[in-house]
Amino acid sequence: MAETMKDFLASHSGLRYSFFGGKGGVGKTVMAGAMALHLAQSGRRTLLASTNPVHSLSSLLDQNVFGAETPVNGAPNLWAYEIDTTDTIERSKKEIAEKIRWFLKFADIPTQADAFVETATMNPAFEESAMFENMINLMFENKYDAYVFDTAPTANARRLLGMSKVYSLWVNKMLESRKEAQVMRLSLSFRKKEEKDPLLDYLLSFQERMGHARELLTDAEKTAFFFVTLPEALPIAVVRRFIGWFKDFGIPVGGVIVNGVIKLDGGASSQGSAAGSSGAAEAKKSRQGAVADFVLNRVEMQKAYMQQIYDTFSDVRAIVPLFETEVRGTAALGRVVGGLFS
Repeated sequence: MAETMKDFLASHSGLRYSFFGGKGGVGKTVMAGAMALHLAQSGRRTLLASTNPVHSLSSLLDQNVFGAETPVNGAPNLWAYEIDTTDTIERSKKEIAEKIRWFLKFADIPTQADAFVETATMNPAFEESAMFENMINLMFENKYDAYVFDTAPTANARRLLGMSKVYSLWVNKMLESRKEAQVMRLSLSFRKKEEKDPLLDYLLSFQERMGHARELLTDAEKTAFFFVTLPEALPIAVVRRFIGWFKDFGIPVGGVIVNGVIKLDGGASSQGSAAGSSGAAEAKKSRQGAVADFVLNRVEMQKAYMQQIYDTFSDVRAIVPLFETEVRGTAALGRVVGGLFS
């Protein structure tokens, strides 16, 4: 590795927003948790937040962190938060309904707004939009020294973080259309006095908000997206597919973290029982041999994929070992910190 995770943080002292993504099941939540714990241990007030609709932080930390920023047990300076989008979705639906009704009245369109409202508020992207709103709200509040986001699988994370650009393109088009409609309305109206246009004010405010969000998400000094993979074909393919897209959108890529690597100490070998003549001892020895063959086969497979990872990605930051037990609670997470920053 040309630059380890530890080196990367040392050379990016202003890093505030870290995102972890990758194919489902590669350990994004664990790596995000380890990053957040490391930052908290270094004295930085840190928020670990999940933007994944299928949250895992509560299970990882072994405490309920759903719906509120919650101090993490046994980890000073660290808070965790599984974002609940329910309230945001309902609030957004009400705001959209009010804007549609106001627009129809402002444009003197004699029709019922209910049909328009129903169509607009059935948008299947509402949850994604609400998650993006909650995420940037956290960033704008500026309450913490560092923010670490556990994102959804990469395709969803791509859409989520790309929404600032999509929204910016949309709002610019809406502003252009709105101004044209306003000029036409004034030219056709006997009322030459220009009335206040709440929708135009909203669009201008939204444009400023999205501009600020995009500024933060594309600032290479403050933001980095880390891809997590296993030494296996499908997770590697996912990272290879999406890493260029993130760069094209201007989202700084912090590097690739390889998780779940089997490391053998090479010193111990299984020894049979002195009473190896019995059938039970022979069966046990056979099972041990099968397990050993399985592990050795996996190690050889991983070696081949590790070579592929090094050949494909120039920014591998860490090789995190496969632990013998599940990672749950801050004590277990501390072991991952050691692997991530060794």
